[in-house]
Amino acid sequence: MDINFTLIGQSIAFAFFVWFTMKFVWPPLNNAIEERQKKIADGLAASEQANQDLEVARAKADEELKAAKLQAAELIDQAKKRAAKLVEEETQRGHAEREKIIASGYAEVEAERTRVREELRKKVAFLAIAGAEKIIEREVDAQKQSDIVEKLVAEL
Repeated sequence: MDINFTLIGQSIAFAFFVWFTMKFVWPPLNNAIEERQKKIADGLAASEQANQDLEVARAKADEELKAAKLQAAELIDQAKKRAAKLVEEETQRGHAEREKIIASGYAEVEAERTRVREELRKKVAFLAIAGAEKIIEREVDAQKQSDIVEKLVAEL
């Protein structure tokens, strides 16, 4: 095999091409590749951070949900207690009103009974006087009759 000038020229051209590529083409490509790798790494790191933030947010949301459920349960318990208290108060007030009405009814009955007794006493006294008048056949004057009725009422 002969080494001729073409092979030397091609070798020089190839060496120049390799040098030119390594000096001017390879660094921008390398920079672009490194930059792209950095962006991908940053994106992956951001994705990982976002996943961690999402987990933290989910945990926080779960805690807030639990707190809200507890607060709702407390409010429901308070409402039930208040409702029971109101029912009890109204029941007691109803019982008191019923007792008041019953007492008032008893008082009215007792007053009516007393009035009727007074009336009956007066009628009995007048009947007794009328009977006595018939028996002794004389009339007693109105003033004396009234005095006698008052005495009989006071005695009964």
